[in-house]
Amino acid sequence: MTPATPDAAPDAELIRLLDRVAEHDPAALKALYERCSSKLFGLAIRVVSNREWAEDVLQESFLNIWRSAGDYRASLSPPMAWLGLIVRSRGLDFLRRRAAERSHLTQELDEVMADTLAGDSPCPMDTAQASEQAWALHRCLEQLENRQREVLSLAYVRDLSHGELARQLKLPLGTVKTWIRRGLEQLRMCMARFA
Repeated sequence: MTPATPDAAPDAELIRLLDRVAEHDPAALKALYERCSSKLFGLAIRVVSNREWAEDVLQESFLNIWRSAGDYRASLSPPMAWLGLIVRSRGLDFLRRRAAERSHLTQELDEVMADTLAGDSPCPMDTAQASEQAWALHRCLEQLENRQREVLSLAYVRDLSHGELARQLKLPLGTVKTWIRRGLEQLRMCMARFA
């Protein structure tokens, strides 16, 4: 005669309850819940690390137990191990769903930010860099002779061709071209010092 293990009686009771739950006996599910929920809730908290989430996991687990109690085989595992496996699986599923939801929200936020930041509006770094370049350009233009500065400004600000500049300033075309070429060379050298 083999001595009865201390867990044999509780296991037998849980097996009977699971058999009744498999037959869709609501009283058996209630009794199973009252008997096991505190241990299973503790397991759920360890899996999901949050009491509120653990409550959801426990509820999902008991719905799963209600649906799949007929699949339980006492010969394969003790009842608490089987119930614990369901809770653990539901907890991991819950965490995966939350991660997927957060990933989806993050992706949506990234898309909104990309739409918001995309376009012609400069980012703060671009604005700062442009501001530095504008200051440097202003300093370099000040170093040019007045006529060179005027010719370059008209050429680039008003987008006038060499011929149009020569006519407007009443200067020979060769002179305008020379002033622009020399002015640009001086600006390049000056700007290189600021780069």
